[in-house]
Amino acid sequence: MLMHTVRRGVLLAAPLFKSLSCALLCALLAWAAPALAATDSAGAARTALKTSVDRILDIVKQPGYTDAAQRPALMDQVENEIRRIFDFREFSARTVGMNWPSFTPDQQDRFAEAFASLLRATYLEKFDGYTGQQVLFTGELVSGKGDKVEVQTTVVIKDKQVPVAYRMLQNRQQNWVVYDVIIEGVSMVKNYRTQFQDLLEKGTADQLIERVRVKADEVRKQPAQSGQPGQPGK
Repeated sequence: MLMHTVRRGVLLAAPLFKSLSCALLCALLAWAAPALAATDSAGAARTALKTSVDRILDIVKQPGYTDAAQRPALMDQVENEIRRIFDFREFSARTVGMNWPSFTPDQQDRFAEAFASLLRATYLEKFDGYTGQQVLFTGELVSGKGDKVEVQTTVVIKDKQVPVAYRMLQNRQQNWVVYDVIIEGVSMVKNYRTQFQDLLEKGTADQLIERVRVKADEVRKQPAQSGQPGQPGK
């Protein structure tokens, strides 16, 4: 009788054990899947950014970058690499904010191009050349869904360290691209959005596009050490 009871108990416990094991396994997989996805996203985003940063540094390290005759061609190479890793359309949409859907497709294209020109004039064309700058990759923050990654870096310029974070997402081609840059805690998107919203409150999309285009031309004429470059103004 005792043996029958034990056997019966074992037979009843086996399905229960299997059910508990299955539930535990499902729970572990449910926990592990986002973690694995986050790890994959962080690694892919970081690799994409580091690849572009390394290519850009290789270009600006060339002696010809400081040669007036060779520099334009090398700057074009840098810009091509920047356009590969930066999604200027996404960047533009986020800087314009809630007004972006009211832009026609043509206005969106022209704004994105004008904005890219402004950024080139502000940052790329004012860069005098490589003087030992280093980019240290210090970590990544991943969104809960794993669809956005903030790659954190430190730019070492002589004895100064500047924290720079790149916010990235996957575009339609499934490539990781930058849509915002955080420099010393200040979001480039938010900074420009404030200025663009002020301009749009007083004017039209076409007027904003023209103002950004004109500002890019103005920045190009300014010496590298001039005040606050890149601001569209009013």
